[in-house]
Amino acid sequence: MSLLRRLLDLMGLRSKPGPRYYEISESLDITLKTLADHEGRSKQELLPDLLAAGLTQYQSTEKLWKAWETLSPRERDVTAFACLGLTNRQIAARLSLSPETVKTHIRNVLTKFKIKSKDEMRHILKGWDFSSWL
Repeated sequence: MSLLRRLLDLMGLRSKPGPRYYEISESLDITLKTLADHEGRSKQELLPDLLAAGLTQYQSTEKLWKAWETLSPRERDVTAFACLGLTNRQIAARLSLSPETVKTHIRNVLTKFKIKSKDEMRHILKGWDFSSWL
């Protein structure tokens, strides 16, 4: 038995091994039923797919955040402005850099994120709020 499992058992947080069952809120249950009806599937059939999608999104967000943390402050600035739709020349003017330096920062960011284009960078970071850079 692992140390964590023993500790949880002692704290009364995990009394028995095996499957666990959880209750969902009424509003979430209604949403799940609506989605299942729309998909032509039962809620039970839909749940594993929703869980897998949620875990995938969580993992990809975690990977993005770890990649973000590897960026230098200047690379973060350039990335934020690029995601806000500024051109390399506009970014260069805002940061008092040459357009070639901005291009180099963009290339470094693409490498760190393991992607190939600014468009792809904008796409993977589309949900992020860069408004504080304006």
